[in-house]
Amino acid sequence: MIIHTVKEGETLFSIGEMYGVSPLLLSQNNDVEPDSLVEGQDIVVQIPKITHTVKEGETLFSIATMYGVTAVNLLQNNPIIVKNGLIYPGETIVIEYDEEKSGVIAVNGYVYPYVNRNVLIRNLPYLSFVTIFTYGFTPDGELIGIDDEDIIRIATDYGVAPIMLISTLGENGAFSNELASLLLNNTEAQNVLIDNIIENMRAKGYKGLDIDFEYVFPEDKDNYVQFVSSLTQSLNAEGFFVMTALAPKTSSEQKGLLYEAHDYNALGAASNAVLIMTYEWGYTYGPPMAVAPINNVRRVVEYAVTQIPNDKIFMGIPFYGYDWTLPFVQGSKARSMGSVTAVNIARRTGSVIQYDEEAQTPFFEYTDDITGKDHIVWFENARSIQAKLGLIKEFGLIGTGIWNVMRYFPEGWLVINGMFDIYKAL
Repeated sequence: MIIHTVKEGETLFSIGEMYGVSPLLLSQNNDVEPDSLVEGQDIVVQIPKITHTVKEGETLFSIATMYGVTAVNLLQNNPIIVKNGLIYPGETIVIEYDEEKSGVIAVNGYVYPYVNRNVLIRNLPYLSFVTIFTYGFTPDGELIGIDDEDIIRIATDYGVAPIMLISTLGENGAFSNELASLLLNNTEAQNVLIDNIIENMRAKGYKGLDIDFEYVFPEDKDNYVQFVSSLTQSLNAEGFFVMTALAPKTSSEQKGLLYEAHDYNALGAASNAVLIMTYEWGYTYGPPMAVAPINNVRRVVEYAVTQIPNDKIFMGIPFYGYDWTLPFVQGSKARSMGSVTAVNIARRTGSVIQYDEEAQTPFFEYTDDITGKDHIVWFENARSIQAKLGLIKEFGLIGTGIWNVMRYFPEGWLVINGMFDIYKAL
């Protein structure tokens, strides 16, 4: 796998000629039009090692069997098949690329129940798990459900294990530490909630549970550990696994309501796995900066592996960015967007995409042609995803949790698939 950064005047045809790769393949894999490149944009180049020309009557499964691979492998290597929904005689598909992979990782992607089903299907070949955000609960332990059955069915068809998520997110869109405290100080309510979770997981076909309690009161820290431990024991006995989401800490003494009740060592021991939420340094109401600067992410991972076994850790990776209006005013709101949208804005405004070497993250500035206001956009591209995945390899982590996969991000999937084999849970 090669990541090529577009220079002024380059086209997919000139890039393809440079590496001996079909411009059509570059266009299909990167999901870009041949004449629409932006200076500073990343193009992922994969060189085919084994290809197959589809013959009349062949199917994806018959071709996979012929080469000793899975149909999902073919979907991963040929994203155009998922986009088109079929293969046709005369089409050339890639069986294997000429690249050395760094082992196997698990990939967990987060979605909301209203995810576009076509987008979901395009993402599923690259996922081990899909976690649906979010179930709620009442103070007495009753579940507040979501419309999730269709997603579970589709995910299962692609060999992706569905994960139930329980959180303290309220109707106002904020995490409620009051709700968490009421539950964590009421053993009877906890038992009711655990029973309801198990019943729901059995009925819906879930394989695991993700616990996301944020801004827990510091005085509830020990009760939170005990609750997670009880939940894990109960769910493990039923054949389910439990993951706990952790704030991005860099030390055990880190102050702040987001961090203090998240005891890495104790919650790591109480759970089967953890997600370290290594994103949101740049966030909706904060000053402009990278969402997940690699230097900050590294510090969190370095601390995490001193507290939790590395094969229990999923490292969070954002598949999104933000657009801030300049000059930044405290309390103003940045607009969240996917990486494809960010590049489209750069193209429309004639902007050059730059790359911050310290944060290992791309950005660009532009002037809105309607309002006349200046903007800055920080987002993710192939190089920034490669840098983050490098930490997973370096520290031997089990995999990544991607927030979120509500959009399709071709560069991100090309890099993940180019660097690792993806564990399929079903």
